[in-house]
Amino acid sequence: MASISNNEVEHVAQLARLDLTEPEKTLFGEQLNQILTFVEQLQEVSTEGIPLTASVAEQKSVLREDLPHDGLSQEQALRNAPEANEGFFVVPKIIGK
Repeated sequence: MASISNNEVEHVAQLARLDLTEPEKTLFGEQLNQILTFVEQLQEVSTEGIPLTASVAEQKSVLREDLPHDGLSQEQALRNAPEANEGFFVVPKIIGK
């Protein structure tokens, strides 16, 4: 049976940038051990003859067919812009702030 040590809980907390108290480390260690126990139970289930799948839900495209069409002209694209200059959008400078 797999088990998560207190050192492993501390390591995972450090990777996640979590500052855990001792009671939280104990609690999370117990919860992670329960998860591992459940995963071990799942590994005992025979999956022989079950086809591989990426999802249990039916996969179908809900998007429309992608057909080429004319886009906006430059004038149409800039029509509602708060500010434009020589055919381009004017936006506030954010680099170097």
